[in-house]
Amino acid sequence: MATMKQVAEKARVSTTTVSHVINNTRVVSDDARERVLSVIRELRYIPSAVARSLKNDRTHTLGMMIPNNSNPYFAEIIQGIEDASFKLGYNIILCNSYDDPKKQAAYIRVLMEKRIDGLILVSSGSDTELTQLLADEGIPKVLVDREVSGVLADFIEADHEQGGYEATRYLTELGHKRIACVAGPESLLPSGDRVAGYLRALKEAGLEFNPAYLIHSDFTSQGGFNAFQALLALEHRPSAIFASNDLMAIGGLCAANQANVKVPQELSVVGYDDIALASFSTPPLTTIAQPKHDIGRMTAQILVNRITHPDAPLRREMLTSRLVIRESSSAAPD
Repeated sequence: MATMKQVAEKARVSTTTVSHVINNTRVVSDDARERVLSVIRELRYIPSAVARSLKNDRTHTLGMMIPNNSNPYFAEIIQGIEDASFKLGYNIILCNSYDDPKKQAAYIRVLMEKRIDGLILVSSGSDTELTQLLADEGIPKVLVDREVSGVLADFIEADHEQGGYEATRYLTELGHKRIACVAGPESLLPSGDRVAGYLRALKEAGLEFNPAYLIHSDFTSQGGFNAFQALLALEHRPSAIFASNDLMAIGGLCAANQANVKVPQELSVVGYDDIALASFSTPPLTTIAQPKHDIGRMTAQILVNRITHPDAPLRREMLTSRLVIRESSSAAPD
């Protein structure tokens, strides 16, 4: 691998001149600049980002921590973040905690050791170590979707309570009276907000809440499959189920098929997120579409603004989701 010294020797200039050409930090004669650039191309020299960061105190790298990269919802948010970051001149280092708060804290420490300029965090839950780590480090950060207790940072999310409400209200308008909710983990705020929306819609429609119709599970297809199995085994099973994410709903469609319950003729299903797979399930899934790309784009923009304007007031952004009606829902059976 070529070094700056080799470039300087071949171009017959000093290493300082090579540095000025690369970083555009001082006027260099056209002849010297052209010689340096020609040698860089010839030797395929790649400047050291680490060395440059030590001098400029910037790496133009953002760290991102997500709970689970197997969830397409996060993949679609990451795409929005990467698109915006690239346009702003930043690269992304991605870490996956697999929903383990301890691993999450360990990876964040690694990212900080890599001298990232800013951190994007979709939390897997908080613990004392994480809260202390984020509080002690003055690194610019944006929290996405899930707040961390005791940590002051820019925050961006979609309105989960309103999304849960819209999903459930749609089912009540279809005439369903036995509406169940397959919720995510109780420890996560978005899960609780979606349940709150579900309960608000039931109350508004004059429907009594049945505790047996609320099941908490993991935000996975297996979690949805298990929860749907339990609900469909009830003596008075629901005629409609609101699942708190699309992976749960797709797992639930599989459980309904195994139980010989026809969707939507005997059971209406509404998911949440509108991942790309939602329109290709059988039947295509009615769902609440979160503005995933907009969340990602805005997250990157807010973080870069925080890096360049560290004393600016903290921002709190809440985006709106929308109902997407497909073939997994229909009027309540007689």
